[in-house]
Amino acid sequence: MRAQALRRLVERGARPAVAFEQFDRERQADLDRARGSALPAGVARADYIAAQAGLAKGWNWNFYRPYLQLALDYDLPIVAANLSRADATRVAKQDFSAAFDRSFQAEHGLDRLSPEFLREHERAVAIGHCNLMPESMLPALARAQIARDLALAMAIRPYIGRGVVLLAGNGHVRNDIGVPFFLSADERARAITIGLLEKRAAQTHEPPPPFDVVILTPVQPREDPCEKLRRR
Repeated sequence: MRAQALRRLVERGARPAVAFEQFDRERQADLDRARGSALPAGVARADYIAAQAGLAKGWNWNFYRPYLQLALDYDLPIVAANLSRADATRVAKQDFSAAFDRSFQAEHGLDRLSPEFLREHERAVAIGHCNLMPESMLPALARAQIARDLALAMAIRPYIGRGVVLLAGNGHVRNDIGVPFFLSADERARAITIGLLEKRAAQTHEPPPPFDVVILTPVQPREDPCEKLRRR
């Protein structure tokens, strides 16, 4: 559904950059190099880029290939946007300085996040981990998530003037605590956040989901994602 919507947008004349949570930000040079280099025989450009730029662990390439192919077809900027797992782990174990220097933290308010903001992040992380994580771990996990949101915001900022589409999980694009939190008022006024929720998930949302637009999808049959975590 998302891929079809983006294709329609481009076919109508929009030329946004496409920013991927699925590529870590330090792989931008690898991505750019793979985009312009000669291809091995029989290898498609999109597949070559994904291999060279290291699609981050845990993402199903088949779901993201259409976006990369669309960007190649229309010569759109491709942005590696995410904070790496290694950097996020260091932030969780230490503090924000593991990924951002002190002046950058001060500029973007990491040194003055409100208790309410931090509590909501911890609540979201707890729910995202099936309420199975020890409470003592929640501040560290929330800190890593906040650092990812800021990294994603910084990755899209240079492209806001021309237009940019960020492909990221629902949690990252929440208006209240996600990437929009780190945008300026002018940038936020030009942004639209879209949450895709299964009908069952949307029905349990109190208060309503914090997105500008919510698209409801049919409930998908799949293994309980919490079961694997319970076993661990």
